[in-house]
Amino acid sequence: MGRREKVSYTIKSVAHALAVLEELGKEGDELGVSELSRRLNLHKNNVFRLLATLETRGYVEQNKETENYRLGLKIVELAQNYLKQSNLLKQIRPILEEIVEKTNENVGLAVLRDQWIVYLDVIEADQVVKVACRAGWRIPAYASASGKVQLAYKSQSEVEKLIDWKNVKAFTPNTITNKESFLKHLEEIREKGYAIDNEEYEEGVRCVAVPVRDYTKRVVAAISLQAPSFRLSDERIENEIVPLLKEMGLKASQRLGYTGV
Repeated sequence: MGRREKVSYTIKSVAHALAVLEELGKEGDELGVSELSRRLNLHKNNVFRLLATLETRGYVEQNKETENYRLGLKIVELAQNYLKQSNLLKQIRPILEEIVEKTNENVGLAVLRDQWIVYLDVIEADQVVKVACRAGWRIPAYASASGKVQLAYKSQSEVEKLIDWKNVKAFTPNTITNKESFLKHLEEIREKGYAIDNEEYEEGVRCVAVPVRDYTKRVVAAISLQAPSFRLSDERIENEIVPLLKEMGLKASQRLGYTGV
């Protein structure tokens, strides 16, 4: 008997349950049975049974007032266990702490997952005014420094597969939504070795990110610094933040076995 592709072993009910969780994880708002049914193209009764099962195991919770659903605490528990097991996080967290100590700004470690970046770890600064961000947050890659600096080291064909240009959304007037302009922007990022989110996802917030490579020289993550725009002037970014992040990005890469410079 020939060896079959793993996709041939897919269990539809499990796939549907995972689709429900992924849809709930896309937005901050709670979703009802009807909306999930519409988005996933599944029958309402099927969605209701899936939600009931997930709720009994703690993966989703129901708002008793609205009867809508949100992700449950079991998801947080799994995420925390993943982070504990992640060698990437163990190796790089001390470096994130060092950056926060030197800059007193929020610093995060993010990885590229399809068209999103996901924060694996975030260390907050001791500031009265700071950017809201936490581990587990997912942001469109094209509108974030961490996403752009990872996309910059992929081929054009890979970028075009990851970004659904028909559905690219402008979060602010600075969001780059034109494909040609974005691809040219990625070339500039690759030449400089760092990316800036100039209020492209949230007005009043700027971010700077550098790539992290592993022993194969492949970019596997990004270290980013986020702060209110009034604290991240062009001068501070150029003279303080970029040199520090490049140094720390290389240090993080070397901990993962990277031998380049």
